[in-house]
Amino acid sequence: MSSRIAIVTGGASGIGRAIAAALAARGDIVTVADIDVAGAEKVAARLSERAPATAAALDVTDADAVAALYRSVREEHGRLDLVFNNAGIAVGGLTEEMTLDHWNRTIDVNLRGVVHGVHAAYPIMLEQGYGHIVNTASLAGLVPAPLMLPYTTTKHAVVGMSLALRAEAASRGVRVSVICPGFVDTPLLDNANPGLPATETGRNARRAAQQVQRRLYSASALARDVLRGIDRNDALIVAPASGRAAWRGARLSPRAAVRIAGLSVRRMRRLGG
Repeated sequence: MSSRIAIVTGGASGIGRAIAAALAARGDIVTVADIDVAGAEKVAARLSERAPATAAALDVTDADAVAALYRSVREEHGRLDLVFNNAGIAVGGLTEEMTLDHWNRTIDVNLRGVVHGVHAAYPIMLEQGYGHIVNTASLAGLVPAPLMLPYTTTKHAVVGMSLALRAEAASRGVRVSVICPGFVDTPLLDNANPGLPATETGRNARRAAQQVQRRLYSASALARDVLRGIDRNDALIVAPASGRAAWRGARLSPRAAVRIAGLSVRRMRRLGG
């Protein structure tokens, strides 16, 4: 298979960096885009040892900037094969602790950032007649996930948008997948509520995650799952196995899923006290 042209937003760290590395390992040409341009440049420099990679400064909340980057990659390479709308932030806390700033910032990055990526990539891929859009959501977009309502809300929205677009795009040659990982061992767990008022859950996000999922999944393992899912054209890429089990359980018994989520809330309140 010839090298594919890919863009990964949020590529300077965590899941984005792992996906970019997995793409480069198989010879794909990757643009590593991130608001942390210095971090993106470091990642791109390392990836360039395996395959062509470049860094781009990108704030996904800026729709014009997203559109300009996607167009420029298409113009430079003549096509755009893969787009990973991955950039996101972690927000945690009891709902009564949340301010509108928590809600608005989460919606701006985690939802509008993905919308901007879809809005920029989809017309390009329609014109080409092919391409694959991959949006990063979360297991929190498939199951009741308390103590992070703004985050959970945006991830449910990303799942719904991705599945609806997949149905619309299928006859036009464009594929759409959505990534729904459980808790992954990334810097997001150590940087919850970035630039926002602190909360008890946010300060202890890693500890809270490990209460729900004792063994955090590695970003590199998730990246392998993602590339396999793309090759199979999976609609939903859910990992790890414990996440798939939770998803199946929530589908079979939403009432039980809510009850289990409530137990997690009580456990975290005891730990916080």
